[in-house]
Amino acid sequence: MSDADPTPLDFDKLAAWMDTQGLPGAGAPLSSKFLSGGTQNEIYLLTRGDFQCVIRIPPAKAPADRDAGILREWRIIEALDGTDVPHTAAVAVCTDHSVLGRTFYLMGFVDGWSPMNMKDRKWPEPFDSDLDLRQGLGYQLAEGIALLSKVDWQAKGLQDLGRPDGFHERQVDRWTSFFEKIKTRELEGMDVATDWLRNHRPLDYIPGLMHGDYQFANVMFKNEVPAKLAALVDWEMGTVGDPKLDLAWMVMNWPENPLDRDAVKAGYVDHFGMPTRDKIVEHYAKVSGRQVDDLDYYLVLARWKIAIVLERGFARAGNDPKLLAFGPVIEQAMRNAAEFASTTDYKHTGK
Repeated sequence: MSDADPTPLDFDKLAAWMDTQGLPGAGAPLSSKFLSGGTQNEIYLLTRGDFQCVIRIPPAKAPADRDAGILREWRIIEALDGTDVPHTAAVAVCTDHSVLGRTFYLMGFVDGWSPMNMKDRKWPEPFDSDLDLRQGLGYQLAEGIALLSKVDWQAKGLQDLGRPDGFHERQVDRWTSFFEKIKTRELEGMDVATDWLRNHRPLDYIPGLMHGDYQFANVMFKNEVPAKLAALVDWEMGTVGDPKLDLAWMVMNWPENPLDRDAVKAGYVDHFGMPTRDKIVEHYAKVSGRQVDDLDYYLVLARWKIAIVLERGFARAGNDPKLLAFGPVIEQAMRNAAEFASTTDYKHTGK
């Protein structure tokens, strides 16, 4: 999500609506601080007296279906209340466009830090200088989705959030169809990876709540030592599906040897000193209770899928240098998917 000039909001109307919801600070002045924004969402910190919360709202020019996306995110964070998953509290939701012109929700303020805000890929101290403490960041990241995979999504009323039945059977057709709609070029290796996915299936499939874009960019950590997750954030792609795809999404570019300086140069975070990928996966399996012997299937799927997802932005890039920079990243991801599919000894066909 790129930073942009925020859409002006009527904070007087917002304050009046907050009063109707019985929120703390009624009658006190409402102050705001723009935190981040882009084409999908804008985020402000709101303060009334001692009460703080965060508003998440689509900008005025966002597509109409973004309102449905906001409600989808709300349902997820509301469902996480009472679970072990670190999350922002669900405060209130508004579908009345007479208030701010768009559907929005308020969530609890998280007092913590985001890896996305690091400068020069340097972890905040003491995690930058103490590699033993830095390992905890990796284990906590894995623990977040492991706990998420254990949420009883049916008891939480999320039966219609996704279509868990036939999840893997639909993946190839859904995303190849999507690619054809936005296609402006061929991607080397796509045919190989697509054919491999059509002819392989995971060893088992236990539906669960998944984040959909799980990585360091979408979590916050508490301001304490040792490392402790404060919240999983940005639920735009949340659904009920196969949680092990979250795991593969997280580790598909994780260096096999995090003590190799040359292997950890790429990316927005410094993986030097992190646990090995095997140990991260082992920790996920221990906390989630799920088997991970079929992870190779998910790694092919994750690399193939991210190439297609990112291709949409690249196809619309125009002269935007940030989006154009994804071009070679996409090509490499699809080549990696094809090469990994061709070399893995994973044989399960699901037939």
